[in-house]
Amino acid sequence: MAADREGGRRRMPVRAVAYAVGGAVLLAGCASMPDSGDLRGVESTPRQDTQVRVFAMPPAENAPPSEIVQGFLEALTSDDPHFETAREYLTDKARKTWRPELSTTVLADGPGTEPGRVGDREDADAYSLTLTGTKVATVDAQQSYAPADGEYRAPVHLTRDAKTGQWRIDTVPQGVVLGKSDFQRNYMSVNKYYFAANETQDAADGAGGEPMAVADPVYVRKRVDPLTQAVRSLLSGPTRPLGPAVRTSFPAGTALAEGVSSLTPDDRNRLTVELNGRAARTGPDTCDEMAAQLLFTLRNLTPAVDEVDLRSGDTRLCSLTEDRAAAVAARGSAQHPDYLYFVDGEERVVRLPAGSSATRAEPVPGALGSGAAKLRSVAVSRDEHRAAGVGLDGGSLYVASLVSGASLGERVLTSEGPTEGERLSTPSWDAQGDLWVVDRDPAGPRLLMLEDGAGRPVTVRTPGLEGRVQDVRVAADGVRIALVVRDEDGQRSLLIGRIARDGKTGGEQAVTVRGLRSATPGLEEVTAMSWAGDSRLVVVGREHGGVQQIGYVQVDGSTPEPQAPAALTGVQEIAASEDERMPLVAYSEDGIVRLPSGTQWQKVTDGTAPVYPG
Repeated sequence: MAADREGGRRRMPVRAVAYAVGGAVLLAGCASMPDSGDLRGVESTPRQDTQVRVFAMPPAENAPPSEIVQGFLEALTSDDPHFETAREYLTDKARKTWRPELSTTVLADGPGTEPGRVGDREDADAYSLTLTGTKVATVDAQQSYAPADGEYRAPVHLTRDAKTGQWRIDTVPQGVVLGKSDFQRNYMSVNKYYFAANETQDAADGAGGEPMAVADPVYVRKRVDPLTQAVRSLLSGPTRPLGPAVRTSFPAGTALAEGVSSLTPDDRNRLTVELNGRAARTGPDTCDEMAAQLLFTLRNLTPAVDEVDLRSGDTRLCSLTEDRAAAVAARGSAQHPDYLYFVDGEERVVRLPAGSSATRAEPVPGALGSGAAKLRSVAVSRDEHRAAGVGLDGGSLYVASLVSGASLGERVLTSEGPTEGERLSTPSWDAQGDLWVVDRDPAGPRLLMLEDGAGRPVTVRTPGLEGRVQDVRVAADGVRIALVVRDEDGQRSLLIGRIARDGKTGGEQAVTVRGLRSATPGLEEVTAMSWAGDSRLVVVGREHGGVQQIGYVQVDGSTPEPQAPAALTGVQEIAASEDERMPLVAYSEDGIVRLPSGTQWQKVTDGTAPVYPG
């Protein structure tokens, strides 16, 4: 409900809230409006409550222009599926041209207003003003989120209808504009899934050769049939930031069949999806991939879907259960690590069973666990068959098998950086078994990839990147990459890009990181990060002048999760698994600590450089 910001001024109700009590729905008027004075910012709704739905109220009879504008803005924050009530505040012409689905602009404190020109106010049948605010983010027509900043200004104009005498808006900005708290109440982030695409090879195949699913986060309205919204968004194709790196198994033009307005699982948790004729001739393997895309998308939205049944016309195309989906396609968050790894006090690699309460670590099999080389950091391949270790001085990189008796072999990479901090970063393995590492040598900083963890390192191109890469982590999907980049002012930010493998050039694979965008616009100093889900990372950093904090961010730069991990001081490194059931692990001033679900940080043992596979 709207807070009375006008110090007791008389207000008029502009919308209602529905409270679910048992099986009944009660409507109560709320969110009042002043009947005089200037407009104020609209940041008016309660925090999320699954038992509360907000419905807009239509314009009051003989409402003045200020109340019409405020009522329209309030209607944009309601749960009206098609914004029909908001359209009642517009003239007939404006209703036909206004397209709320084009974009959503999120403002820090909701839209405020500035009065229009004096000439407009002198016209008895016209009124103008400007919506103002500070931009936080935008959501485009594809429902893709992007952080934004700067001033927001948009003109609004009203006219008085000659026949009815009622004020209505005839010039309105396209899309929806609302405050940050209303956006968080009304919208939710959902991962839709596509498959990694590669021009030269299926580089992101899972261990069994199946395609690797890649998460593409979008924002849907929470209480406006989010399941059906997510399916429609999936069928419409990937968002622009991810599009060049993925493919979909749905034939071009596939959509829900005509007349299908809503999708609901049956009492057996099976969802039947009626598709149009574009999908009618789909083969069984392709259909299974289509069903897997749907299952992965819906399962991260609701656990109430265990099976997807695809149909087109009178034909049943295929049916896929959650159990079978794992054999059709691989998904990073579905891969369960066997061990947590770190470097112990003897500078060797040791491990603990992942997710257990054990505190007694054992050395890994092979040379890296025997102390054959003194190490400062480690990365373990996703199949947990190999590990890469960086020497104690940061200048040498070794790769060895995690089997008993395996030898260390020659170093695969060296750095000539003048200090330890200006040499090799912690490495990272991608889904196909290639190894990534940063050489931070100021004389020749490079982002490097070693195919299959060996051979001549490939220098990875990063067109348009300003600053020097300090750290790298590759996502389980093999498509996305996270980079910590330091600019000329020393600020360290987190950027997310997509990996493009462009084939061979002179016998060497050409690899490029494209589409880099900030994932932490609010932090000026990112000190550690790790993938923590298919589209989520956990980040350690601080805001300008602030203290160190730990939080989750999405690859699109949003922070949809209201609850951050418990505070921990002195964090130098952090580790998370794409399997979100695994606890966070960190290296702090207390040594190796972990955060089991629902508890506080707990000391595990002494050591440094904790990592899960990847």
